[in-house]
Amino acid sequence: MIYLDHAATGGEKPQPVISAVLAAMKQCANPGRSGHRLSLAAAEHTYECRALLSDLFSGYGSERVVFTKNCTEALNIALLGILKKGDHVVTTCLEHNSVLRPLEELKRAGTIGYSVAQLEGERLRAERIAALVRPETVLCAVTSASNVTGETPDLAKIRALLPERVLLLTDGAQGAGHFPIRMRETGIDALAIAGHKGLDAIQGAGALLFSERFSPRPLLFGGTGSESRSLGMPEFYPDRLESGTLSYPAVCSLFEGALLARTRLEERAAALRILTRTACARLSALPNYLVRSAPNPAGILSFSHKTRSSEEIADALSEQFGIAVRGGLHCAPLAHRALGSFPEGLVRASFSPDQSEREIDALIAALRTLA
Repeated sequence: MIYLDHAATGGEKPQPVISAVLAAMKQCANPGRSGHRLSLAAAEHTYECRALLSDLFSGYGSERVVFTKNCTEALNIALLGILKKGDHVVTTCLEHNSVLRPLEELKRAGTIGYSVAQLEGERLRAERIAALVRPETVLCAVTSASNVTGETPDLAKIRALLPERVLLLTDGAQGAGHFPIRMRETGIDALAIAGHKGLDAIQGAGALLFSERFSPRPLLFGGTGSESRSLGMPEFYPDRLESGTLSYPAVCSLFEGALLARTRLEERAAALRILTRTACARLSALPNYLVRSAPNPAGILSFSHKTRSSEEIADALSEQFGIAVRGGLHCAPLAHRALGSFPEGLVRASFSPDQSEREIDALIAALRTLA
């Protein structure tokens, strides 16, 4: 099968990632929970992964890197752990339900209010986001790249237009590993990442990186291997937010994936821009299709057919041509409302930087037949 669903989860993993996971499973120990050498070695490698991620994303130190099972968990920690009664949040219509549903839950509970910045044409403008800030606004949540169209908001400009007191939270699910995200330089206070997408790690690998201005409360309570005599959670990070046993194989996979990404970020972004530029141009030349993406470094190409539904096109690509894409709303309903593709949704093909025009040729040939 030709795999063009990398925005959902990455395809085949690089050999260093596979080897690291197998090694972790063959000689497994609980990092930081025991004093024997295997546990200490696992704890040391876990620390090395924190330090690597902090360096890769220009973060705020290894102690402010918390491991999660995915980007959704990281975003929930960030939102539910920071917001309190009377707060206001600014977000955008391009956000994933991983941001929108926690905000809506807090709103329904009467805890917070939130405002959603809409598109101008088909683009998200920093000025529209900043205009929604109120005196009670404490946080602004903006994606690194839309999982529907691949649009990459100008985070640096957004940060520059926000009051200094407003925290900036970024969903890095589609950006991390595909193009550089520099927290300190951009002014990002918290970054949630999904290891299993652009970073080539396995499913179950995610993280939340955050600044000294960002101090989330724990959502999960339990053992941390530290301060065990106390019934209260530790006051220091990362222990404060990491109850229970970490998935050490996932951490090992994330370390190897981040090592690979560190040396190729600019190259990956360029490759994905070329792939999406080529795919957009070639698909635009076919009758009956409407392209909804512009060239982007997230590797996303979304489109619709004039008469056939997105699910029908996606199913036909899979069953008749062996091409894996995704149809529907992509867990981003407000993006589709803004684009006018709700409730039908769009077909999304998402590329890996290691793919080439061969995959585009196969996709275009199949779509030409379906058209």
